[in-house]
Amino acid sequence: MKIKDNLVKILVPVLAILVAFAAGGIIMLCMGKNPFQAYGFLFSGAFGSTRKIAQTLVIACPLIFTGLAASFAYKCGVFNLGGEGQFIMGAVTSIFVSAKLGDAGVFGLLLSLAAGTAAGGLWGAIPGILKITRGLNEIIVSIMLNYVATLFMGYVYTTLLRDGSVPQTVAVADSMKIANISKGFPVHWGIVASILLAAALYYFIFNTSKGFKLRAVGMNSTAAFFNGFPVNQYILFSFIVSGAIAGLGGSIELHGKQLRLMSGFGAGFGFDGVAIALIAQLNPIGTAVVAFIFAVLRKGASTLQTGMQVPTSVVDIIQALVIIFAVAGTALLRLPAVKQFIINHSQKKEVRG
Repeated sequence: MKIKDNLVKILVPVLAILVAFAAGGIIMLCMGKNPFQAYGFLFSGAFGSTRKIAQTLVIACPLIFTGLAASFAYKCGVFNLGGEGQFIMGAVTSIFVSAKLGDAGVFGLLLSLAAGTAAGGLWGAIPGILKITRGLNEIIVSIMLNYVATLFMGYVYTTLLRDGSVPQTVAVADSMKIANISKGFPVHWGIVASILLAAALYYFIFNTSKGFKLRAVGMNSTAAFFNGFPVNQYILFSFIVSGAIAGLGGSIELHGKQLRLMSGFGAGFGFDGVAIALIAQLNPIGTAVVAFIFAVLRKGASTLQTGMQVPTSVVDIIQALVIIFAVAGTALLRLPAVKQFIINHSQKKEVRG
């Protein structure tokens, strides 16, 4: 039964993606375009060469981190919508450390990444503390903190660390940049870190006693409390770890790709991470896969527009449809009537077997 449940969880996002692509094809047909040719351009833009694959992975990297941040918090039954703010605060802290250390090499890079991770964790702890001590809604608090982080970042790149007349910070020193895997495959090592983190979180959540308790709190906090689980501690822990993951993602994005803070840094990554986590059924490995699919859509959008004169908004529609179908499919499977139908169907198969 458990294997069948896992297969159903995998099938829901897969079917959601396929249906969304089919719907996108219908939209392009209505526009007088050949959908097969259009998708050929889309995938060519994402996979057409080694360099394009590397660029797709670079786009996927921050999405994986914010998706993992959302997944971890949701597993504990709390809603961290502050991934964008935590991502930004991680980068802001890293640029301060980088500017202070200057040309500090690998040691400086590791120190900057650690500082960004800690800053993200502290920023994530704020809604957690307010929730367990004052009973405040973590959704509202975490969203408001996104605006605070964005405005503070604006103050940093326009005033504190402004680079001359341009509204942006000074660049990260060359010795503190995250290196590419190779010259022929120009994707920084941050993508490897994101994949390893996804695997580590999967192991922690599904193969450790702490992970089991965290999931128990997420499924029913009242029952967990009466079974002696320190519910408030796990809630705060989930917020801190979630924020730390997002903060690390912001630091890696700064040192690996952007290299400086400027207007628009980190915009949209937090809410994209929430969508990715939901589509992936809060599975860390699935989150990395879905983030890569989102990156494919984004990287291929420009090629689709150039080759077929199809507006990039069509890709945005496909991405939105994936989210809608995945969430709707998950909600449908949770309906009592649908659950009972699946159970009865499985039992009939077992009897016939």
